[in-house]
Amino acid sequence: MYDVAIIGAGVIGSAIARELSRYQANVCVIEREEDVCDGTSKANSAIIHAGFDAAPGSLKAKLNVRGNEMMDALSKDLDIPFKRNGSLVVCTKDQDRSGLDALLEKGEKNGVPGLRILEREKLLQMEPNLSDDVTCGLYAPTGGIVCPFHMTMAFAENAYTNGVSFFLNTKVTSIRKKDGSYTLETIHTDTDTPETFEAKVIINAAGVHADEFNNMVSEHKLHITARKGEYCLLDKEAGTHVSHTIFQLPSKMGKGVLVTPTVHGNLLVGPTAVDVTNKEAVNTTQDGLDSLAKTAALSVKNVPMRQVITSFAGLRAHEDGNDFIIGEAEDAKGFINAAGIESPGLSSAPAIGEMAAGIAADLLSLTEKTDFISTRKGILRPETLSMEERNQLIKEHPEYGNIICRCEMISEGEIMDAIHRPLGARSLDGVKRRTRAGMGRCQAGFCSPRTMEILEREVPMSMFDITKNGVGGNIVIGINKEI
Repeated sequence: MYDVAIIGAGVIGSAIARELSRYQANVCVIEREEDVCDGTSKANSAIIHAGFDAAPGSLKAKLNVRGNEMMDALSKDLDIPFKRNGSLVVCTKDQDRSGLDALLEKGEKNGVPGLRILEREKLLQMEPNLSDDVTCGLYAPTGGIVCPFHMTMAFAENAYTNGVSFFLNTKVTSIRKKDGSYTLETIHTDTDTPETFEAKVIINAAGVHADEFNNMVSEHKLHITARKGEYCLLDKEAGTHVSHTIFQLPSKMGKGVLVTPTVHGNLLVGPTAVDVTNKEAVNTTQDGLDSLAKTAALSVKNVPMRQVITSFAGLRAHEDGNDFIIGEAEDAKGFINAAGIESPGLSSAPAIGEMAAGIAADLLSLTEKTDFISTRKGILRPETLSMEERNQLIKEHPEYGNIICRCEMISEGEIMDAIHRPLGARSLDGVKRRTRAGMGRCQAGFCSPRTMEILEREVPMSMFDITKNGVGGNIVIGINKEI
């Protein structure tokens, strides 16, 4: 019997787990994929929004602004790559600048500091590559960029260190009310074995599937639409094409195609916005990718799309009410939703964690720990050290002198750290998200076999069991001469 069972180990579920780990409680996180950060949280714009777009008074507005405020302290405490690069929402000559005035007014009502509208001359001083059609723009200095992988893993690792149990490769198939608690039937996706969990409180942070779990226990039905967004990631040579996050005036489908640097030095263009019926449809499409270059050019000229090194798609969980749904279901005591978390979900995650964990703590009358560990150290990057420090590190730990990923200059030592740290990597993508090994120009063409050898040795695990990204993604299927 757990006090709290959280469904979903994305950035929302992990943030809630971290906040709940402050309390004396038996908490678990149940995740159907083989790793944390393996759904919506791994495929998004990596933006910490300032908070000017959401409707004043909405949960999106309140939690976006609060989450943004929390990021400086969190990035320091949890060693999360984060930068306040500022954002610009640009208006072109064929658009009505009253849209910017409306955003400014909303932002001021939401409590976003430092907002101001700038004219073209000032904008070009900040961003010389803006489109020739741009006439003015809304500047938000508190906007930022973050690594969503490291953010999610930081929350999860810190929660784990503070006693939260994580059950990966575990898919919830049904939820039943039972004498003041809940029974969760699950299936282990890697072994096909069933397992039953019981919890006094459930927190539903299941992304695009959150409506399904709510509807198992509540007559107040939710309906979530999966909204696909496709992206192109450009080489680091293109990473300085802009220095701020460049948005277009938003529409009913979202904030439009953005052009932004990433915290790791690449350039990101996207997303598209297409509603899909298949909640697993994370495939890219030729039409979607083709549209990105054309649409991005409306705000930023000469985006070097020939330097695209990969493309990807993610799904946003759009709920019909167009706001976050966070709270206890009216007719299902102890069942707490954190549903409909679309943009600005990543920005709001720290605040959603606070809110949802607070609701559970009140329901269970939890008391705070006196020994909560508030900090976490990320994977050591030798490139951040002085030459003297780096030489000493390699002398003491020679594996840090063995470069496995040439594109990103990732060492064997970093990959070993990714494997052995809390909730360590067990797949190629798990290593990639933690270290960036495989995220460079060759997209893992060179380093994959060597990374697999390290996984085989360090986990240890059979080469036949190593996958790209969980069940069904096996890399090696047989021996050449036997085949």
